[in-house]
Amino acid sequence: MENSIQALSGNSIARPAKFRCNFSVTEAIGSIIIWIILSIVTLGLALLIFPYYLNRAVLNKTEVLDAAGRPIGRLDCQFNLASSIGHVILWFLLIIVTLGLASFIYVYRVLRVVLNETRISYY
Repeated sequence: MENSIQALSGNSIARPAKFRCNFSVTEAIGSIIIWIILSIVTLGLALLIFPYYLNRAVLNKTEVLDAAGRPIGRLDCQFNLASSIGHVILWFLLIIVTLGLASFIYVYRVLRVVLNETRISYY
């Protein structure tokens, strides 16, 4: 069985990759300030979109490392609001109808949407 695995992966067994996130505290503070201002200007509606862009910012600052710890690529989240506006509107309505209870599920669905829009860009 090991020989068939080696044949599929080109003479060597694939080694697990790791992730390293370089999202700094300074970037987090800057992001928080922007989102607070957006929340005030939009009377809180920006907070419905915030989880998408929070996850996107962290994913885009994440590198893929090989088994030796060398960077071999980075995560590239290509999420944009235009492609998911229907998702946002649907969950907004569900949150209103359920008096906020759907927001507990919304957080997990947001992560799913963002991860589905993420690819690995190899160096």
